[in-house]
Amino acid sequence: MSDAFTVLWTHDTCRALRKAGRVGESPPVAYSGVHQSLPAWTGARTGDDVYALHVNRCEVFVVSHMRIVDMERGDCCGTAPKTWQDPSFPGHGDWSMLGAGGCGATAVHVDATPVRFDMQVPGDLLPTLTWRNARGKTRTLKYVVDGRLERSVSLQGFYRLTAESAHALAGLVGSAP
Repeated sequence: MSDAFTVLWTHDTCRALRKAGRVGESPPVAYSGVHQSLPAWTGARTGDDVYALHVNRCEVFVVSHMRIVDMERGDCCGTAPKTWQDPSFPGHGDWSMLGAGGCGATAVHVDATPVRFDMQVPGDLLPTLTWRNARGKTRTLKYVVDGRLERSVSLQGFYRLTAESAHALAGLVGSAP
């Protein structure tokens, strides 16, 4: 059975996506890292779903829904860097803003929906979204006030959704035009 996760894409990441003209395009790759500056996709496997979220003005948006295809460096990634000055993944230079330069970045190949910034998570859904850790303990979002997320700290990272929350986000993505 596959799992579903969320990852928060920062304002800098989303600004870079817009500036590079990637809105409406599907990312072929995302990146996992070993440092908190780039969330490690710990626990994720091939076939798992990942919802890239963005918070703007206290509203949460699903930017892209990604299904993990593989987590290995492939020929499409280009040659591995020989020095620290070389690009890490020259084959995916168009999507480097998703974390290619992060500390210990590794490529995660995905089958994704196009990048968009208009798929808002309804305010009444926010307090019901639930994540679970490896020990089965669950948690909800903190700082949800009147259907708005006042602080995004509880979204920062890479977290496993409960089945119910994964189903809710899948329904949201599936119903989007």
